[in-house]
Amino acid sequence: MSNTLVIGAGGFIGGFVAAAHLESHIPTFLLRRSGSNSETVFQMFKEKGATIIEGSFAEKEMMEKLLREHNIEVVICATGGGNILDQIALIEAIKSVGTIKRFLPSEFGHDIDKANPVEPGLTFYKHKRLIRRAIEKAGIPYTYICCNSIASWPYYNNIHPSKVTPPLDYFQIYGDGSVGAYFVSGKDIGKITEKAANDPRTLNKAIHFRPPSNLFNINQMASLWEAKLGHKLPRLTITAHQLLSIAAEMKIPESVVAALTHDIFFNGCQTNFSLDEEYDLEACKLYPEITFQTLDHCFDEFALTLKNKIRNINNNNNINNINNNIKHFAKPLMLINNNTVSQALDEAHAINNNGHAATFA
Repeated sequence: MSNTLVIGAGGFIGGFVAAAHLESHIPTFLLRRSGSNSETVFQMFKEKGATIIEGSFAEKEMMEKLLREHNIEVVICATGGGNILDQIALIEAIKSVGTIKRFLPSEFGHDIDKANPVEPGLTFYKHKRLIRRAIEKAGIPYTYICCNSIASWPYYNNIHPSKVTPPLDYFQIYGDGSVGAYFVSGKDIGKITEKAANDPRTLNKAIHFRPPSNLFNINQMASLWEAKLGHKLPRLTITAHQLLSIAAEMKIPESVVAALTHDIFFNGCQTNFSLDEEYDLEACKLYPEITFQTLDHCFDEFALTLKNKIRNINNNNNINNINNNIKHFAKPLMLINNNTVSQALDEAHAINNNGHAATFA
């Protein structure tokens, strides 16, 4: 098995990618930058067998040294948006070393050569396109991961999907709510990324995640979450003009998120094109043995989290114990903090999971 370097293991996607490699007993190396605030995460991975190496992928000479020293053959970068162009130095280092069998750059979203959001989302994609072209020009073997959306509620503001439950007060519906998108769990993204990184069929290809069971429009998502809550919520329409206005404010990252949300739910950027038979691969067809975690099961996990928080409030009689980072949490919990809703969550969880909780990690 190839020695694999994962960059960005302290983040949401990178964490799942690192975990999948360790679960498959692949020699896994994690790059940790100086001053990282993810010490607990790295320590957990170290205890599971990962080798932690210090460094910055934005420094070419340092990366050349590390790649050679640890005999790295596969490099996976899952860095955040603000560091996309730092991959230029990494590409130069990979080219100089000449022993890397596969490079998976920081993509993990839409196919940036096919999607065309408004600014500032477009500039974000142009940076990613620049990275693709640099990889191809250097002759580095690659795989592009186009996993579409994270399995969670698609808020248009800058809330990371890993940190917040679906709405508890009202739904924000984009347009008429009819445009679909693919929602994939972090665990499945990590699992398929691990397989693709060592698969000869994925060499110099783009992999698209299109599980039919996870194709939902926003109206269907709202109804699914209402089934978990056991009651209806009001629906507020968010227009294309509203999202475009937020994008036009050019506030980073808020305007980028608004631009990409507009592209998904008004332009249909995940579903408005056919895959190229020569270049594109579909994950479900490529790995039919993998059963994707459904959005239904992912929402059950959110419901279970909510139920546990309700229980904690009841036990502690102190709403201040709720995580302050969770949007719209305190007020709605005051509204639904009763036995009827708690029982409904129990029933929904049991029915949809046959008594077994789904997990993200």
